Amino acid sequence: MLIWRSLDDVPADLGPTAVVIGNFDGVHLGHRHVVARAREIADQRDLTVVAVTFDPHPMAVLRPEHAPTTLTSLEVRAELLGDAGADAVLAMPFDRGVASWSPEEFVQRVLVGSLRAGAVVVGANFRFGNRAAGDVATLRELGERHGFTAEGIPLDGGPQVWSSTYVRMSLAAGDVAGAAEALGRPYSVRGVVVEGDKRGRELGYPTANVPTDALTAVPPDGVYAGRLRRLDTGEVFPAAISVGTNPTFDGVRYRRVETYVLDRTDLELYGVEVEVSFVDRLRGMVAFDSVDALIEQMKDDVDRARELLGR
Repeated sequence: MLIWRSLDDVPADLGPTAVVIGNFDGVHLGHRHVVARAREIADQRDLTVVAVTFDPHPMAVLRPEHAPTTLTSLEVRAELLGDAGADAVLAMPFDRGVASWSPEEFVQRVLVGSLRAGAVVVGANFRFGNRAAGDVATLRELGERHGFTAEGIPLDGGPQVWSSTYVRMSLAAGDVAGAAEALGRPYSVRGVVVEGDKRGRELGYPTANVPTDALTAVPPDGVYAGRLRRLDTGEVFPAAISVGTNPTFDGVRYRRVETYVLDRTDLELYGVEVEVSFVDRLRGMVAFDSVDALIEQMKDDVDRARELLGR
């Protein structure tokens, strides 16, 4: 998957393109419909599909106190956009200078000057340019002037809402199944497995520990059924996942995702990059009166995870 990190990186000999524009955080079903429409147009007119996104999220520059947590890193976003049908991703560095561009300037610099757009597809609620002055109608007018077609695609599925905000709200409520409906896949986090306190191993449930950071969306503390995928081999394992700070043992200083691969105690995952996917929530996080009570609950969690994942 090609990722261009500035307008200067776009090849000078790039042919005509079908462009999709958006933050594309999470690459949910609405985003996928936009890319699919661009892919359809591109195949009809022999165009290259380029997804234009922004790094960092514009809100992180314009109103950092209101910047949302991210659902996907830029690299994962590009991977998902490629799976949806994009040929390349232009990750526009976003700053106050770019924010000051008028809709006309954005079109001339990005769509016409760099990408040679023949078609542009966006979400129906798309806004662009200084103070969000431009919308889909503006894009159509500028397209007529500069030689490209433009259309806006509704980002909803009838009663189902497709938006990054909806996904974040679902995750914040622990509704990972609801988030998966909007995404078209289970929500996941990626990271390199680090050594923990090895308490799970001592209790008979060794876990792969993936630290999280405050900028990445993670479901609230609790226990979940899900899966772990090794990114080096592609192997996928059913799992029970704990998110939190181990309250029974007085907690740790940061939240982490601890994943027990069901019925496997032989896996060596230290230093391996993994993807942990959340399928359903089993329970909230609680502190137990004794280690024996914790072990009993862990056994029940594993049994329920096995049942859910086997359906």
